[in-house]
Parts: sequence; C-alpha cells; structure tokens
Amino acid sequence: MSIPTTPQTLSVALQRLDPDLPVPAQARTGDAGVDLHARQDVRLEPGERALVPTGVALAIPEGYAAFVHPRSGLAARHGITVVNAPGTVDAGYRGEILVNLLNTDVREAVQLARGERIAQLVVQPVVRPVFTEVAELPPSERGSSGHGSTGSTGAAASPLTHP
Repeated sequence: MSIPTTPQTLSVALQRLDPDLPVPAQARTGDAGVDLHARQDVRLEPGERALVPTGVALAIPEGYAAFVHPRSGLAARHGITVVNAPGTVDAGYRGEILVNLLNTDVREAVQLARGERIAQLVVQPVVRPVFTEVAELPPSERGSSGHGSTGSTGAAASPLTHP
C-alpha cells in the first residue's frame, strides 16, 4: 500500500549578488538540499581552510533556518568538508552566504573553480525552545551515556569514558 505524499515548498527571497552564477537548485528531484556555487576560484592546500562566497543572500522566513552541509562527492574525492558543518544561516541574516571549507587531505591541494558546486543548503523549520529549569531530569533508557557508549563492531574498541 502506498501512502500519498506531496512535496513541501517554502518561498524564500533570494538576492543574486553575482548574476553569472546559477540560483541554488536541487541537482535531482527529491534532493533535500540545493547546491551552492563558488563565487571565486579557491585553492586549498592540505589542512587549509577558506571562507568561500556563494554569490547569494537570502531572507529565510521566521521559524526556519538554512543549514550548509558538505557535498559528499567533494568529501569522498578530495577530503573537502565544511568546518562548522552544518553551518547555520539564521532567519535574520541578510548577508552573502559564505561557506567555510576545509581541505582535510594531508598530502594534496585542491583547486576549486568559480561556479563549482561547493556545498548544499538545506532549509528546515526550527522551534524556539523555552527552557524550564528543573532540579533533576526525568529518567530515560539511555540516561547520560554517550560518545561511543553503544559500542563498536571492532573487537578492540571500547566505549569512551567521561573524566
């Protein structure tokens, strides 16, 4: 049995700061993110990072945020990632989207050309938390276990411990 679904859309105002670059778009129907393009050529030496402009500024509606994610192909082929992944674009920000790229390869430099797809932007609803201070949190099955507490498939691996 098939459950019908409908694609969700959200109107987002976009200012093109570089008319020669494409408007961010999905590479394929159903993709979660839209591609962001480099506004300039950039060379990243091993271990080097750079703030790369994308040529677009957005007005994300209140109640939403945009998140800049690494592109899996650049990561797999060249070790390129987004330093603060995912980078957060708040609803109130109106400046150019900049992507903080890092070359994690220890041997090879990477040359990225103007117009190349360098990251993905995913727009998501966000909620504003209202915190209530309590003396103790309610129990859960997991409790405070984290950072490797469920183990590993490697025989030599052991859960991390907290100091």
